[in-house]
Parts: sequence; structure tokens; C-alpha cells
Amino acid sequence: PTDVSNIASKVLPSVVQVNVQISTAQGVGEGIGSGVILTADGRVLTNNHVVSGAQQVQVKLNDGRTFTAKVVGTDPATDLAVLQLQGASGLTPATLGDSSKVKIGDQVVAIGSPGGLQGTVTTGIVSALNRPVTVSEDEGQQAPNPYAANPYGKNNNGNQTTYQAIQTDASINQGNSGGPLVDSNGNVIGINSAMYSPVSTADGKAGSVGIGFAIPSNTAKTVIDKIVNG
Repeated sequence: PTDVSNIASKVLPSVVQVNVQISTAQGVGEGIGSGVILTADGRVLTNNHVVSGAQQVQVKLNDGRTFTAKVVGTDPATDLAVLQLQGASGLTPATLGDSSKVKIGDQVVAIGSPGGLQGTVTTGIVSALNRPVTVSEDEGQQAPNPYAANPYGKNNNGNQTTYQAIQTDASINQGNSGGPLVDSNGNVIGINSAMYSPVSTADGKAGSVGIGFAIPSNTAKTVIDKIVNG
């Protein structure tokens, strides 16, 4: 059996909470997402829809420290973004695994800040592979509290993009966006990005029904390289 406590203790120092301020028609809104530390000097991977339209980005580490972050680059087509923390050093990078080796039925663990509850750990299995997920590219501008990525093209506004995702039954809710889906060795094999719910509300706060989606880590590696190298 997978020892989730060992996985959590290994990965939690590499998972952050992403707090954003977004200008909306009603004023300034706030959003919460998650992210994965890539380098010791503070490069962080998250979802594009978490930071899209953000006026200010603050990143809170698992140990409670908070840093201002700037957006290095985004890729709406895969719903990924790279941040850089200002003045950070000595952080614990996550290990990006090989998502091509993931199999249906593999044990996985999701970590993030659902509802702002930082450091929440859930577990499950890989339910399916290569699921086409369609989201709005400007989702972060449409939702003051972004985690409203809607699979199957439901209730989207603006331009849409589709990517091939890992499906999991590990509980994923608002605020998990951008956080890691890790394997039994603690390697990041996906970036949690969307959830499906048969019932949703205007604010996108429907809960998890055991159908969540993650962007494969191999896709993330390609996007990170393109963003970092311009």
C-alpha cells in the first residue's frame, strides 16, 4: 500500500499557495490557487487561469513565508504559467516525473489549497489517460476566485483550448488549481487543473465528485522550457 504520509512529508515543502488580486467589473476580486516549486531560487509552476488578469500575485510557502511574485510567462493553450518569487532562495524544488509511464490504476496524491486550506492532501488513483479537457483561455479574468476550469466545454466564455489530461478520482476542489498530482514516489506526474461536476453554480463552487483532471508533467516540462527560454 502507498504510504501517503511519506509522500506528503516529501512533497509538501515544494507546494505553495498562490494568492491573486484581479480587477473585475465589480472592483478588485481575490483568487486562490496552488503551485509547484521548480527551482531553489523561487521559480514556480501554476495554472494560467490562476494568474490570468492578476494585478498582484503573492505566493505563500508551506512554512508560512510569503513572497511577491511576477509572471514570467504563460501558455493559455495548456493552461500553464511560470512565476518567479522575488528575493527567494534555498527553496525545495519538486521532482517532475515522466508522465508517459503513468498507468490507469496507479496510486496518486493531490496536494494544494482547496478553499484556501493550504497543505491539503488527498489520495486516489489514475482513472483514465488522455482525456480531452476544454477550458476557457481567459477563465482567470472571468472568475474572481479562479478554479472554474470547466471540462467538456461547459459554460465557457471567450476563446477555448483543449488539452489531453490525466483523469483522477483524488479529490480536487477550488484552490487545487496549479498544485501537483504526484505518484507513489513523490514525483510530480501532473498539474491539477480542472474538475467536473454535474451541478455547478454561477461562482463555480461546485464540489468534487471524484472526476478531476491534471496536465501531464511531460507537457509541463515542454512548456516550462519554452517559457524560460523565451
